[in-house]
Amino acid sequence: MFSTTLCYLERNRKYLMLHRVKKKADLNEGKWVGIGGKFEEGESPEDCLCREVKEETGFTLRTWKYRGIITFVSDKSPRGTEFMHLFTSDDFTGEERDCDEGVAEWIPVEDVMGLNLWAGDRIFLRYLLTDMPFFSLKLVYVGDELTEAVLNGSKIDAASAADQSGIRTGS
Repeated sequence: MFSTTLCYLERNRKYLMLHRVKKKADLNEGKWVGIGGKFEEGESPEDCLCREVKEETGFTLRTWKYRGIITFVSDKSPRGTEFMHLFTSDDFTGEERDCDEGVAEWIPVEDVMGLNLWAGDRIFLRYLLTDMPFFSLKLVYVGDELTEAVLNGSKIDAASAADQSGIRTGS
């Protein structure tokens, strides 16, 4: 088991998305993801969040919202189950810089679901965009296929929940 953070930075109704095209042997290769990474020894979720955002973007977070915990179970993960702490922030300072893990781009929130995303990411992004209160989501993958999704202890239909149509963005 291991823990990570993931943050969606928002500015002017756009999310800063990372297109994972730079790292070799990247489980996320070709996908668009938020900003984040693995915990270092002794870090809290907030410590990891702030460090990863600074390392990958150059931005310093001033405030953030802790939005949920995602449990990833995947037969492709060499480290086993991942506990991902999910955050959003629209309050940061600094100058954006290039990331060595991918190409960062500000994407209008209404266009995010049209990107090459993991099926499970479509589920939790919908919850972020509809401002769902803090949630727990378990996502089970076999290969690249999402086979199970459980929201706050109740199974949901993974295929229809991950469908990109019908997203409400408030715009």
